[in-house]
Amino acid sequence: MRPTAFTRLEEAVSAPHFPEADLLLRRGRHVHQDDGELYAFLRDAQDFLEPLYRRFGCELVHVSDGYFYLMPVSDQLPKRLLGPGEMLVGQTLALLYRDPETLRTAGVVPRVRLLERLRQLVGETELIHLLSPRKRRFDSARAAEQMVRDRVADAVNTLNRLGFLTVEGDANVRLLPPIHRFAEPVRSQGDPQEALERLIRSGRIAMADDESDTSEDVEP
Repeated sequence: MRPTAFTRLEEAVSAPHFPEADLLLRRGRHVHQDDGELYAFLRDAQDFLEPLYRRFGCELVHVSDGYFYLMPVSDQLPKRLLGPGEMLVGQTLALLYRDPETLRTAGVVPRVRLLERLRQLVGETELIHLLSPRKRRFDSARAAEQMVRDRVADAVNTLNRLGFLTVEGDANVRLLPPIHRFAEPVRSQGDPQEALERLIRSGRIAMADDESDTSEDVEP
């Protein structure tokens, strides 16, 4: 075991930060370095919490990029599922996270740039279908455009709650290291950037531990 602030599980679960960290993880939230003391607590308590969560059918995953999350491996705890729109937005943001322009802005991405990139990748017609698969027709192009904006905004809010990004006003989002999870399926490929673009254009939406496609909800 690593040297930590705790010597027993009882000490870890009695710590002031345990209730908040535990609730966030169980709700599907990613706890990352920007969370300060919560992240430091999980680092200190990791060796004791890993076997605890295994008893509940979960793996406490710590990624070298600097974040923790719970991955259910049984049905003991409910799974938080992401819809196709949320996965599509998440993968596109993972692509933008690697863009030099995003590096220059310290991870800040304008929402208008996200919408533009989505349209470039899948096209306007396919984007409308992916975000509203059950509705075949809209009264006008303006109505379809508003639907796209609303669904993308809903997806951004969900990803915010799960710790993939933070919302900065009405115009921008700031991407956080957990957004890398959306690129996991292609991380081992020669050119991950190009591979992720192909993945999005093909309509495939899957995390590294899930092989679902756009017809299903998938686990974050």
